Amino acid sequence: MPELPEVETIRRDLDAKLRGARIRNVEVRLAKIVFPHGSAFARALRGVVIRGIRRRGKLLVFDMERYPSQRHLPRRQVHSSHKIKTVQFYGIGRLVMLIHLKMTGQLVLRHHKQIIFGGHTIVGAHELPNKYTHVIFYFTPLENASRLAAGSGGSIRVPLETQSLTGRARRSMSRASSLTGVTNGDTLYFNDLRQFGYLKLVTSEQAQKILDEYGLEPLSRDFTLEKFAEILKKRKSGKLKSVLMDQSLFAGIGNIYADESCFLARVRPGRRAASLKGKELRTLWRSIKSVLKLSIKHRGTSFNTYVDSQGQAGNFVKYLKVYGRGNKPCKVCGTILKKTVLAGRGTVFCPTCQK
Repeated sequence: MPELPEVETIRRDLDAKLRGARIRNVEVRLAKIVFPHGSAFARALRGVVIRGIRRRGKLLVFDMERYPSQRHLPRRQVHSSHKIKTVQFYGIGRLVMLIHLKMTGQLVLRHHKQIIFGGHTIVGAHELPNKYTHVIFYFTPLENASRLAAGSGGSIRVPLETQSLTGRARRSMSRASSLTGVTNGDTLYFNDLRQFGYLKLVTSEQAQKILDEYGLEPLSRDFTLEKFAEILKKRKSGKLKSVLMDQSLFAGIGNIYADESCFLARVRPGRRAASLKGKELRTLWRSIKSVLKLSIKHRGTSFNTYVDSQGQAGNFVKYLKVYGRGNKPCKVCGTILKKTVLAGRGTVFCPTCQK
């Protein structure tokens, strides 16, 4: 499953192409994968403009807006897993589409004659649509993109994952492009072999409730040493890796980056989280940020089927020290790496380097 660096790589690439684009039509081929189900999802998105794409943990967050020229749409039911009974799509206003790729989800943008991937590779993905294609978005460029900058009232919170950016970078993200790369006929395909991924449409207020369920963003200003230490201290019996992968505590850290961060910090992932003190805490806190930033720099880790939105394997795989290397020599000391199971996931560590 793509983790924070992989999803962030996809977000950046798609945002550069789709910001300011208008959804001309939506074709839903598998009703259960979208919420509200089937045709209601498609009707609600026709004519909507994409203001930008954010990320929260492993979730892609599409901020969208409906303008006065669009018709009022009826109330629709939304999946109850997030305790939201209904969503009202009345008149003008902002909507949010949440996309999770899960195990085998894939976003493919056909731009001009170019195919831009994001997520997991699927056999026959160049032949689109195919039997794994469940949702298709058809775009048209927004001729008067200045309306994006003006907005239609209300506000969208600055996402945690962008708070660490400079003011200039944030202002750049908040302004709409006067011209996007989208042209008539551009198409975005959501493919999913195992059908675990989903696309969920909610209002901005309801989206915020969902996003608030996630924990600290490891690359945000909120991810301070003090908060990190406080969270670990409260997990008296929790294993370190289990705590790091708990999305309600830390958003976006999964199997790969939990193992790699623990190795860089020289602590064993099976230790009790509350047992880390002083220097160990500080080192792990820094290691998490360092590993994630390095992976984003190299466009993520390609393991099994993941590719970035340009259809290329992420280059961080060459920097992996322990993940996927069970029973192989440690790259630092030469000791054979041990493999075990923690939090239901295969876990690799060095019995010599990590204490």
